[in-house]
Amino acid sequence: MSSPGDFIQQEAERFRTRYAAVREQVGRVIVGHDDIVNGVLTAMFVGGHCLLEGVPGLGKTMLIRTLAETLSLDYNRIQFTPDLMPSDILGTNLIVENDGRKSFQFQKGPLFTQLCLADEINRATPKTQSALLETMQEGTVTVAGHRYELQKPFFVLATQNPIEQEGTYPLPEAQLDRFLFKLVVGYSTRDELNTIIDRTTKGEIVTPEKTMDGEEIVHWQKLVRQVILSKHVQDYIARLILATHPGGSLGSQSARSTNHRAYIQSSCDIGWSLQC
Repeated sequence: MSSPGDFIQQEAERFRTRYAAVREQVGRVIVGHDDIVNGVLTAMFVGGHCLLEGVPGLGKTMLIRTLAETLSLDYNRIQFTPDLMPSDILGTNLIVENDGRKSFQFQKGPLFTQLCLADEINRATPKTQSALLETMQEGTVTVAGHRYELQKPFFVLATQNPIEQEGTYPLPEAQLDRFLFKLVVGYSTRDELNTIIDRTTKGEIVTPEKTMDGEEIVHWQKLVRQVILSKHVQDYIARLILATHPGGSLGSQSARSTNHRAYIQSSCDIGWSLQC
């Protein structure tokens, strides 16, 4: 009779195979950026969200569109602008007439999807940015006192341009904490650029094959939470977190400052010393 550990090991091997298949299909379309692709997939399979920072034209939109095709998920893109309102992305109640009687009917916004690209999220006002807080944390939308469940899996991939700062609204700390990863998208290498040029000038159209669906993704997300964690690793994680707390017993001198994010890096630097 197999033990729970043997079952998890078998499932982990299956996941590794399926992950490699998804990675292969994405790699057929996206040239390079292996770390970015792995980071986005990791965030998705653990149920988190990603913030991509990079200049335009690096393939951020193509990446999420390719993921949607490979994973057979619904996909919507929202272009954030200063005049964008919360109801533009969440939805609103409309007056409809049926058999001479008028009533309110909720019209869902583009956020009701599975993969949502929040393009240039820092161009929207804080009021609109905060409308994403509930959806990213709870997977729900509340409008006029009614709560609506979003279809699972739900994943937000937001982008922001680090160069143009005029007319932008930096994301507040509460919004940044909703993202599991912030990934900086760099430029392609010489070989990667040559590959992109070949595809563009020769008219090559590469399309990914559907490899996975939403139901399977949810299954793997549940498996991630069942992975056995050693006690010493668990305690190391707890001590590393405590090292980032102001005034904590394990915190460094910089951790007692008032700027939270300023001492996060220094706390991580002392992380290795906590393993003993």
